[in-house]
Amino acid sequence: MGDVLSTHLDDARRQHIAEKTGKILTEFLQFYEDQYGVALFNSMRHEIEGTGLPQAQLLWRKVPLDERIIFSGNLFQYQEDSKKWRNRFSLVPHNYGLVPGLGAALSSTLPPCRQVPPRTVINSAGYKILTSVDQYLELIGNSLPGTTAKSGSAPILKCPTQFPLILWHPYARHYYFCMMTEAEQDKWQAVLQDCIRHCNNGIPEDSKVEGPAFTDAIRMYRQSKELYGTWEMLCGNEVQILSNLVMEELGPELKAELGPRLKGKPQERQRQWIQISDAVYRMVYEQAKARFEEVLSKVQQMRPAMQAVIRTDMDQIITSKEHLASKIRAFILPKAEVCVRNHVQPYIPSILEALMVPTSQGFTEVRDVFFKEVTDMNLNVINEGGIDKLGEYMEKLSRLAYHPLKMQSCYEKMESLRLDGLQQRFDVSSTSVFKQRAQIHMREQMDNAVYTFETLLHQELGKGPTKEELCKSIQRVLERVLKKYDYDSSSVRKRFFREALLQVSIPFLLKKLAPTCKSELPRFQELIFEDFAKFILVENTYEEVVLQTVMKDILQAVKEAAVQRKHNLYRDSMVMHNSDPNLHLLAEGAPIDWGEEYSNSGGGGSPSASTPEAATLSEKRRRAKQVVSVVQDEEAGLPFEASPESPSPASPDSVTEIQGLLAQGLRAESPPPASPLPNGAPAGETPQPEAAPEASSPPASPLQHLLPGKAVDLGPPKPSDQETGEQVSSPSSHPALHTTTEDSAGVQTEF
Repeated sequence: MGDVLSTHLDDARRQHIAEKTGKILTEFLQFYEDQYGVALFNSMRHEIEGTGLPQAQLLWRKVPLDERIIFSGNLFQYQEDSKKWRNRFSLVPHNYGLVPGLGAALSSTLPPCRQVPPRTVINSAGYKILTSVDQYLELIGNSLPGTTAKSGSAPILKCPTQFPLILWHPYARHYYFCMMTEAEQDKWQAVLQDCIRHCNNGIPEDSKVEGPAFTDAIRMYRQSKELYGTWEMLCGNEVQILSNLVMEELGPELKAELGPRLKGKPQERQRQWIQISDAVYRMVYEQAKARFEEVLSKVQQMRPAMQAVIRTDMDQIITSKEHLASKIRAFILPKAEVCVRNHVQPYIPSILEALMVPTSQGFTEVRDVFFKEVTDMNLNVINEGGIDKLGEYMEKLSRLAYHPLKMQSCYEKMESLRLDGLQQRFDVSSTSVFKQRAQIHMREQMDNAVYTFETLLHQELGKGPTKEELCKSIQRVLERVLKKYDYDSSSVRKRFFREALLQVSIPFLLKKLAPTCKSELPRFQELIFEDFAKFILVENTYEEVVLQTVMKDILQAVKEAAVQRKHNLYRDSMVMHNSDPNLHLLAEGAPIDWGEEYSNSGGGGSPSASTPEAATLSEKRRRAKQVVSVVQDEEAGLPFEASPESPSPASPDSVTEIQGLLAQGLRAESPPPASPLPNGAPAGETPQPEAAPEASSPPASPLQHLLPGKAVDLGPPKPSDQETGEQVSSPSSHPALHTTTEDSAGVQTEF
């Protein structure tokens, strides 16, 4: 690798790359500084005026996964230095940074002297998951034209099993994993997709100034290059997005210069290009990080002075902006209205319908999964001794929204989203941005529902209910939370539909109007007072006017869908009465520690900390911080038989060797030192998982054992809201009722 980089990335070329990167960054960061003042003004104006959005009925937790481990287990990873596949223990901590290739580093079965901390964490923003080598080879061939391997020749990558998972990035290095069974492949795919979904959403939503300023600057910069429409690489944190922006322009240039100079067979040239692209991406990342931090520090130092001007002259700034908007509106409105009427308005209903169907199916699945988990918990608690088991199951329920496998059925509904025929018309490069946004909303609503259920149930438990009263209390709280979920789900989906329709139509309109309108915009600059020039920009005001021309049609389309009760949407005029005036006050209290308050401690009191029972309970609660772990399915058994001979400790490079290693329970070696990734983070502080003892599912019990002699309707209640006077049609199917806390795949969540 060193020879490849030293040959094609000598000092002169590195200097050229640095200069080119600096030029792009300088141009972009000027856009960012301009947008920062506008975003600051909009944020302060919003604080004063508000938006009038409906108040959410569900509560939300502030720190949902602090010091938790999402997932852990063994998988085979391809080591590029040794060109071998090695069995590695890997984990996903609460920040969703995949920590692969730990070997036995964090295994509790090894002595401390052999436990080596991991060196890097993979930030998976911008990556795609590929489940076949053919997909990967096709992408590699397209990335560097002229390197398609001949039929029958050895490919760039050989996978020893039929179940690979490849993390592919257009610029950064690639990661290769494989599993022994399709079930394990599905599990890891769900987990890695959750990592990508979370890391792609890298700009904090609570950033009311820096976040909007950055995304607006990205859009303005790309529009200055005649690039409109959605951008698939707008994912990750600010530095990652900025690196992708530079590579979007720099990559083709390098490919044209270096591609013809690469030597060797097609597979070797592909491998060389991957190494070169990754090295350049690292260089760009470091340079972008330094420049962005420098400019961010600069604007933050200027912020107090700008805030003082805004507070003093808020009314004058608003008046000046409205005057500018009226002049721009008079100029572009006739052209914009014709464009909307002819090119956008006829397609709004079809776009909305295409969005509504999979999104609403996903939110309905969230509702059904939540109902099933609470009902299963209710049955398990009653069958296993009442409140003594409540803490254990509530701890599991509290992490439901972050269980990749249980949430997978919800996320899968969005995969059917198609904008056939409309993507080309409106220059939508990919629907992934809409899919991931809807999936993030699903996870948020699930966590809000779970947290609200926790809060209300904790209040009920203060009354000291009996076993039968506890069952009824859980059912009552569940019904209350489902009503609140239906209301919030409708509000969130309508807001998502409006935002998605704007995201599709606005870039299209701007591109259509640019030839006749954009060149005339500079003459409006003289209407802005110099003192207010940091807070009012002609380009932004122009976009707001264009938005207003299409917004009324979008609002009308969403309103009509709600009036017709399509997909269980509520009308805008419906306001849910505040039936729980003190609910938000309950959320202000300390977080509920179910393991501490309602642990199974025999007679109800807490055992002494010095007793073995207390130590066992403490250890169990500490291990339970992990949401889900990869464990062997007990029902299916091992996918192979143990080899009669002990395998060699050498790295396996065939299916037989890998199977032998798994059968013998081989402890993998520690990874060789590696340089830290630019999109990774040091993993020295990663929480260390504990060895997971087998967890037994609670015994299933017939439903009639719950409340003998009474007919209990445990089907999911119809989504209705008596407080609003509205009735909602029930889902077409009810989820199957189970009496265990394990999912159908056999994944255990207890440690």
